[in-house]
Amino acid sequence: MSVLIDRIGHNGRLGALVAAFLAIGPTLALAQNTINVTVDQAQVMKLPDGVATLVVGNPLIADVSIQSGGMVVVTGKGYGVTNMVALDRLGTLLEQKTIQVQGSRDSVVVYRGTERESYSCTPKCERRITLGDSPDFFNATISQSGARTGQAQSGQSK
Repeated sequence: MSVLIDRIGHNGRLGALVAAFLAIGPTLALAQNTINVTVDQAQVMKLPDGVATLVVGNPLIADVSIQSGGMVVVTGKGYGVTNMVALDRLGTLLEQKTIQVQGSRDSVVVYRGTERESYSCTPKCERRITLGDSPDFFNATISQSGARTGQAQSGQSK
């Protein structure tokens, strides 16, 4: 490649264009192979034809659910990066994607010494159950949420 760039480089603009493309090419390829998901949210994508097996590197970071019509739902479960591998019936690699899971952009995190609390602030701040919160805050919030769900379910069954 360097010989090609050196030869074309004498042509000025064309050399600069080729050099820029070669520098940006790997970045574009990486961006196309990355699925960005927010924790507790989902992305829908189309799988290649013939997928028989779908593997997720770390299911604590992302969950993948196969839907009809060759669609897949990728849900962010925890912070971090993992991967997804799609294989056909013979074990041939059809597609490999990186899954990057990040926190919500509308969250506000409050630190009280070593204690951490998270709030969703759109439009007003409300408690949010978030990985990494202090156990007392997390457990109190999830307990209230569970109690509310239980009351709603018992009200529906009457």
